[in-house]
Amino acid sequence: MADDSNAMDVGARYALALFNLADETGVLSAVEADLKAFEDLRVQSPELRTLLVSPRFTAEDKARGLAAIADRAGFNDTTRKFLGVVSGNGRAAALAAIVQAFKSLAASRRGVVSAQVVTAAPMTAAQSKALSEGLRQALGKDPEIETRVDPAILGGVKVRVGSRLYDASLKSKLDSLKFALKRA
Repeated sequence: MADDSNAMDVGARYALALFNLADETGVLSAVEADLKAFEDLRVQSPELRTLLVSPRFTAEDKARGLAAIADRAGFNDTTRKFLGVVSGNGRAAALAAIVQAFKSLAASRRGVVSAQVVTAAPMTAAQSKALSEGLRQALGKDPEIETRVDPAILGGVKVRVGSRLYDASLKSKLDSLKFALKRA
């Protein structure tokens, strides 16, 4: 748990530095798009996730890998340099936290709140609309929703807004029931 907290702190610091630099140089939207593309690639690629977190790869290996990805994807120079600094400082494993923190900063700048939603199956358009409206009412801001499907939650929904997690998944409810039965 301490490692997750440390990664979040590191992620927040690096994200704030990148956000301020991108804002000052007028490339905020380009960097945000680059980081979204990078995050999509990270989620889809087990090889990239391994590169980022494995101690088998040196900081130089990680820097070369990230530079190749940035070149191939046509990332903005600010994003490319940032990825080099992060990997050079031995913080490549914190990139997921950095991207999340950056997305939150960018969403806040636009006056919206970023929400990550996990469901057991893809949501219908009506469900997405109802969830969006419910979040808008609960948060008092327009939500920018990022959805992910995870069949392991069995049913229901998990919503993360900032550091808050609202867990209405069937798996969580079954785990709570199992715990209660063991204590009884």
